[in-house]
Amino acid sequence: MQHRSMVLQRLFHHGPASRADLARATGLTRVTVSDLVGTLLDEGLVGELGPAASEGRVGKPATLLGLRTGAFQIVAVDLTDDLELRGAVLDLAGTVLERRTRAAHGLVGAAAQDALLDLCRDLVAAATAPVLGVGVASPGVVDGAGRVLEAPNRGWRDVPLAAELAAALDLPVHVANDANAAALGELTYGGARGDGLLVVTVGLGVGVGTVLDGRLVQGERHAAGELGHVTAVDERDDEHAPLGAPRPCACGRTGCLETVLSVPALRERVAGLPPEQRRAALAAVGRRLGIVLAPVLGALNLTEVVLAGPAELLEGPLTEAALATVRSRTMPVIGGDLRLRMTTLDEHGALAGAAVLVLSGQLGVS
Repeated sequence: MQHRSMVLQRLFHHGPASRADLARATGLTRVTVSDLVGTLLDEGLVGELGPAASEGRVGKPATLLGLRTGAFQIVAVDLTDDLELRGAVLDLAGTVLERRTRAAHGLVGAAAQDALLDLCRDLVAAATAPVLGVGVASPGVVDGAGRVLEAPNRGWRDVPLAAELAAALDLPVHVANDANAAALGELTYGGARGDGLLVVTVGLGVGVGTVLDGRLVQGERHAAGELGHVTAVDERDDEHAPLGAPRPCACGRTGCLETVLSVPALRERVAGLPPEQRRAALAAVGRRLGIVLAPVLGALNLTEVVLAGPAELLEGPLTEAALATVRSRTMPVIGGDLRLRMTTLDEHGALAGAAVLVLSGQLGVS
């Protein structure tokens, strides 16, 4: 399985190659590569594209092989947004072929699961090629088996989401935390570097996905990145006055970061404000985000922070204030070269990441 993944990974990221090229790139023997390619041709994942350019060489030119990105499709669902569940059918290259949504405002517990299953069935029916699998980017703490241990905003606790969906759809299903999925999407499709990346997803709640030295940081109990439930507003600190009194959070505590940074909280904060007051209100939230991020970035020396969510709320005053705050609270060697930007995948980064969950889980490609 590992050797198969090495071949597919090479074709996915670097394009067509001959059998000899694959052997050199992967370090596998030509016999092993030939056997693997034969299997992949039979499965329909790889196709022969014709002879490679000879470049003056004598003899029969090698045959180029390529990943058949349109031969299979992926169903991906993003549960980040506060108003709707978002889903898509994608090919293996990440191109969105179909989109579907379901209203999600106020949906919790079993009702949210029912809406998710209905959306997945609709997307599977819309696929025009065999479905490789289903990927779901879910808020909350999700373990390696796709069980949602705790997702306060959806009212889920200890829900075997991947297993239940797989049984209902008769397809492989991969479920991961939405921010972790968004980080994978940024690495695979968004051009982010993997040496030190932090992705902040802002939707119904706030999540953080972290990649350090090319590896996703998950923590002992899969709860790494739960900065949305770090206390950010404390009534004992006068500096918090622009944000108002601490508010209750879905997790049962008060003053969590997502009580000021989530999309519902941001929309409420800026509703009806004239332009200058709107900018000031968003900047106040950005400063609070920077205060929360500074010790994390200082401890891990990450080089890039990506925000994923509605650009009309996050881009501009909020992002600028967050970056300025981080730089004012960290050493120049850490904050000076830090990139803090909006995602290049628009606000659907977690959707792309959900597709990567399937690529990784089924093909070993990410």
